[in-house]
Amino acid sequence: MRKIDLNNFQVATSGTARDINRRIVLNLIRKHQPVSRADLSRQSGLQRSTVSAITEELILQRWVSEGGVGHLPRGRKPKFLHLNDHRVGIIGINVRPVQTVLAVAGLDTNFLSRESMATGPDPDAFTLALIRRIEALREAHPEVEYEAIGVALPGRVDLATHRLVFAPNLGWKPFDLKGPLEKATGLPVELENAANACALAELWSSRHGESVRNLVALTIAEGIGVGMILNGQLVTGSTGLAGEFGHVTVEENGPLCACGNRGCWEKCASSSAAVKYYTESHNGLSKGAPAGLTFDNLLKLVEQGDRKAGEALDRMAKYVGIGLAMLVRGLAPDVVVVVGEVTRAWGRVGPIVNAALDERVGTKRSVRIVPTDPDTEPRLRGTIALALQKHFGAPVVA
Repeated sequence: MRKIDLNNFQVATSGTARDINRRIVLNLIRKHQPVSRADLSRQSGLQRSTVSAITEELILQRWVSEGGVGHLPRGRKPKFLHLNDHRVGIIGINVRPVQTVLAVAGLDTNFLSRESMATGPDPDAFTLALIRRIEALREAHPEVEYEAIGVALPGRVDLATHRLVFAPNLGWKPFDLKGPLEKATGLPVELENAANACALAELWSSRHGESVRNLVALTIAEGIGVGMILNGQLVTGSTGLAGEFGHVTVEENGPLCACGNRGCWEKCASSSAAVKYYTESHNGLSKGAPAGLTFDNLLKLVEQGDRKAGEALDRMAKYVGIGLAMLVRGLAPDVVVVVGEVTRAWGRVGPIVNAALDERVGTKRSVRIVPTDPDTEPRLRGTIALALQKHFGAPVVA
């Protein structure tokens, strides 16, 4: 049961009902397209007149189009409806410490265009450069009706101010990215932690089944992020900082973290940690680690049979499992989705992760650990889900 907050509530109005019905119809069209108005009425339980009014509004707003005509033995032939996938677009922006990726996607979440730019250490200069790139994207696709911008960040956004307030791997001060982007583009901007965006994208895709309501997205890159869908709802906490498990200590007196703590999970289990393990293993040796080594380089060395690279990756994997045990014990999810370049080596990493997890949780655990394919760009797809949830997700009511 969800308690009604009598200090902060909204009464239901006729507009609330219309909004809920609109979202139901929009989701049914997405799931069953092409679909007739009569089928929508049967599947939703709404009056045909209500369905007709909603669909006419969606057509007028260009969210929905009419396609082919159905064939019936008698009576009026139905016109089929489908989402206007390539006419309504979302701009997705995935910000990472070194590189930022921008994309234009349709309502089907397929990318129409994709490009990248340097992130840079100065948030003000980055914002100006980002605005110019967004303008160029829109000019390159004038046929698209742009609905919103979704931004995934390697940090946390304050729910009250919508400012980025915690991003140790970016090295930025607390910063307002939403305001300048909205002012420059005239589009609503949704900012969210990358792990939360990935969790929403997984829920949006329904690839884990409609019955999955407890899902955790674990992003492993320069740092570690955790996004939590519990009882079908994204958990953000009162300030938006919920889920910072990457900064929970897993090794007392461990390495110093940018957040100020020692032995944080991300200092032991991130891709940066694996690179550090490999570099340290060459200290004092005549043949040192390659300068400027990246995690991708490390994975290639593992494929080539480099023993020390394999040991560094194995050590990282064990810590991933140790931290996962904390999530599984504490949150009891149905599925944990792992996002990051490390999944390219899941054949080696997965058994180590599962062994560490079994040791701490037990072999009879029911949770599924599912690696994602990096080539599908789950972080970038998460940015699209951020914007689409405002139209397809359940409205926030008391």
